[in-house]
Amino acid sequence: MYVDAWDPSYGSSFEGGAEGGDGPASASSAQVDTDVEVPAAEWAPIDVSSSVRCPDVVFLVDGVRRNDAGLWTAEEDGTSYAGLAASYAAGVVRCDLARGAAELVGARVGRGLFTASPSAEDVQAGSVRYEVHRIHGTGEASKLPAAVQGPLTALEIDISASARDTSSDGRDLLVVDGPLRNRRQLPRTIGYVKTQQKQYLPAALTTVVTSLRPGQRTPVFHLGTVWGGWSWYLRLPGASGAPWSGIVRVECSPDLAPEEAIELAEISGATLPRFASSAYKDPRAPQNLVPIAGLERRLRGLLGDSRVLHRALTLATARSRLN
Repeated sequence: MYVDAWDPSYGSSFEGGAEGGDGPASASSAQVDTDVEVPAAEWAPIDVSSSVRCPDVVFLVDGVRRNDAGLWTAEEDGTSYAGLAASYAAGVVRCDLARGAAELVGARVGRGLFTASPSAEDVQAGSVRYEVHRIHGTGEASKLPAAVQGPLTALEIDISASARDTSSDGRDLLVVDGPLRNRRQLPRTIGYVKTQQKQYLPAALTTVVTSLRPGQRTPVFHLGTVWGGWSWYLRLPGASGAPWSGIVRVECSPDLAPEEAIELAEISGATLPRFASSAYKDPRAPQNLVPIAGLERRLRGLLGDSRVLHRALTLATARSRLN
């Protein structure tokens, strides 16, 4: 029996739920090809090769979002639609491994009013403007927070492309916090999944994952899901000793050749452990990488004071009713 090192307010680092995310731990229904790098019968932990060269520069991109206020739009026919005023921000940290220096090279903030209301308009709340994002369907209030992810992802893609070095000559690496999804077209990019919500591997191969030592990874496998691609597991240093402690899943674009995916897996094993966080500094250590944690704090500060924005939204909607 082990105590999960994560602060319980952040959930668990390993949730291992069913395909829909509920219920006890069970295997995903996704088709998995485990014979990509080595045959499944020969699976074993892989050490980082001494010949692997770390990238000169590593870019880490992440985004944050916050619900500022719930709104309702009353139509002339008496119908009411729920709405959500949300703020979101994306940023990129550039880590120069040769100099041992990190800097914020880009950050942008977006605001949106998410609703299915056909008559809703942009809301000017003081100096902040919430642009309408009209969603499909009936617009249940419970589904509105998920609608923020689309504009946030688009902001992450845009800022990632503009922040990368044009002179890197292919010697950089972009790390996206979370699954790649529709960001898989970005070159030299890996998705970094720190919370394991599904079990993709059969039980016989899952034991290889839990037997990893810090710095070791599994062989590369292929996921046959909608957002499928090449993937592998890696254990970061500083883990507590629990079976899934410090385990992250890394993925790259399915458009890459198997050899290119294996090369990225090798590079990730040499690079990501350098950024692992410490338990006394971060409640989600070691998976919440140090540059990502710093970026999240900076981005949340850029979102502004939620109380001020809530008051501004209240005043703005009150004025609109008077007009």
